[in-house]
Amino acid sequence: MSRVGIYGGTFDPIHLGHLHVITQLIEKKLVDLLLVVPAGEPLLRENAPIATAQQRRAMCQLALADLPAAVASKVQVNPIEVLRMGPSYAIDSVEAVAQNYPDDTIVLVIGQDAAEKLDQWHRIDELRGMVEFLIIGRPGYSGDGVDIGALNVAATTIRQGLSADLSSSVAAFIRENNLYDN
Repeated sequence: MSRVGIYGGTFDPIHLGHLHVITQLIEKKLVDLLLVVPAGEPLLRENAPIATAQQRRAMCQLALADLPAAVASKVQVNPIEVLRMGPSYAIDSVEAVAQNYPDDTIVLVIGQDAAEKLDQWHRIDELRGMVEFLIIGRPGYSGDGVDIGALNVAATTIRQGLSADLSSSVAAFIRENNLYDN
């Protein structure tokens, strides 16, 4: 029986903070396999993503290729939400993933910021019965999240050109596709 992690997010763009979380999840053996799931149409965000779902998926794939082989071999980008039409609900993704890993524990990895909004999630009571939540502590948030030394990096500051906390291949992709006008 393995621990299959689902790490969903908008990833607009995926940055060094996300890659740190991914690396820590694998190195600390918090999960055996990690599925990185870019959101198709995220609902609990104030603004829609700037990059398209396909661009965000491509950036995730590029970023994972920049990870050390021992980590990257245990991480996959799963396009389930990008390919699904309509809103992205975690429970739909969990149900689909659970079909592929019926004997494994599904671990839903979320940041403390997302954990504060769990009561707003679609079918949250059912979801709580299907997964183990792994809440990652974030700088600026109090609570009982797992401390992995999370980096204080935000996609917002990257989009605004105030930070360059990106892997080199993601930075090149952003430049080549004129994303975020920076």
